[in-house]
Amino acid sequence: MLMTQTRDAAIASALDHLTSGRFEADLARRVAMPTVSREEAHRPDLDRYMSEEMIPLYERLGFDCTLLRHEDAPGPFLLATRIEDPSRPTVLMYGHGDVVTGVPEMWSEGLSPFEMREKDGKWFGRGTADNKGQHSVNLAALEAVLETRGCLGFNLKYLVEMGEEYGSPALDKICEEHAEALAADVLIASDGPRMGLTKPTIFLGARGGMNIHLEVVAREGYHHSGNWGGLLANPGVELSHAIAALIGPTGECLVPELTPGTIPDNVREALKDCVIETAEGDPGLDPWWGAPGLTQAERVYAWSTLEVMEIEVGNIAKPLYAIPPWARARLQLRHPVGVNTDDVLPAVRRKLDAAGFERVKILPAKDASFPASRSDLDGPWVKFATASITRTMGERPVILPNLGGSLPNTIFTDTLGLPTIWVPHSYPGCRQHGADEHLPKSIVEEGLKIMAGLFWDLGEVRPEAMGT
Repeated sequence: MLMTQTRDAAIASALDHLTSGRFEADLARRVAMPTVSREEAHRPDLDRYMSEEMIPLYERLGFDCTLLRHEDAPGPFLLATRIEDPSRPTVLMYGHGDVVTGVPEMWSEGLSPFEMREKDGKWFGRGTADNKGQHSVNLAALEAVLETRGCLGFNLKYLVEMGEEYGSPALDKICEEHAEALAADVLIASDGPRMGLTKPTIFLGARGGMNIHLEVVAREGYHHSGNWGGLLANPGVELSHAIAALIGPTGECLVPELTPGTIPDNVREALKDCVIETAEGDPGLDPWWGAPGLTQAERVYAWSTLEVMEIEVGNIAKPLYAIPPWARARLQLRHPVGVNTDDVLPAVRRKLDAAGFERVKILPAKDASFPASRSDLDGPWVKFATASITRTMGERPVILPNLGGSLPNTIFTDTLGLPTIWVPHSYPGCRQHGADEHLPKSIVEEGLKIMAGLFWDLGEVRPEAMGT
């Protein structure tokens, strides 16, 4: 029997998934599947997540399900489609069911990566925040709207991949090969963190991510520091000064070509009231660090950062007291729209050479990289999503031009030509990719309300108002 067909009833139905314990049971079952896409031993779990969790749920909700595969991908892709009326707007949604490795030895006592446990109002487990918890929120809200209204009122295509934590190999090829099947008016997805624990957020894209590997090789073998110090160049010293030519003493990127040069006026306007706040367990912020003259929000969401991720020279655990023969470092560039990525490595090369570090080599990076992307801040879908969330929560959400991290958003904006709206159900302190990853129940509650309201409102959209 259908509930009374109202927006409030749909939101209440979504919240019932939480209060009844059903959401917790569903998420715990999904977290228990060790869907680690970078580990060959867990490849069967990637298929099992689709066959045991995703496909039965989507089929029960009236979706047609198709598994898509590509030889470059570690696991399958699922395209679930529900077309109610071709004249209504079509939404593409996205999520991923794979996770990073568990590292159980690093988790706090009583916690384990693949056994979800509750502590202090948070659910701990690998994937609770990234991304099983987030797409579980969206699926529960979808089900609530269907139970309440009897239909969605719009068309929905849901793409689930099992290789995002592997760098989304073949996602671009899947979207190119199946562009017609994936055609839509807008992408609405959930990944990454909110601006803060208590701040519902929309972001419209992602900064790009690019790795830069540096190496100095001076000779073979280690040589006694007393006998040879002052006679042999030290690669560790060379590499340290080379990095200092690229990054200033307070973290400023010193290679202009690696930054956007300027911040667009509408981006600066969107960020003018954004204040980055920390939650319990987060590290304290260092306001003196980063590009000078920018707010902290501008540094993260509108500018580039060049960071040293790893540096290796000698063996600090087993010292030889000898001049090392080589030194290596991996740097990572995070950049917004406006950086020509084809010129990044040549610009780094020019900067190193100009500073006298011709011996420092730039090695080919095998790591996956993500381009930067950003949808129109003034687009109709942004206004629609903002109005819907404001109606549900009683306050306007934070609107970020893009996420500080990286996502395969450019595949949706460039390959499929879609405006993108990301509504995250996590927060910066969730420990994603690390030990003690968790999802606060308060964010789940808000997420269920936000998404049920958003899905309900999508069923009442006038296509002409969105330009569809």
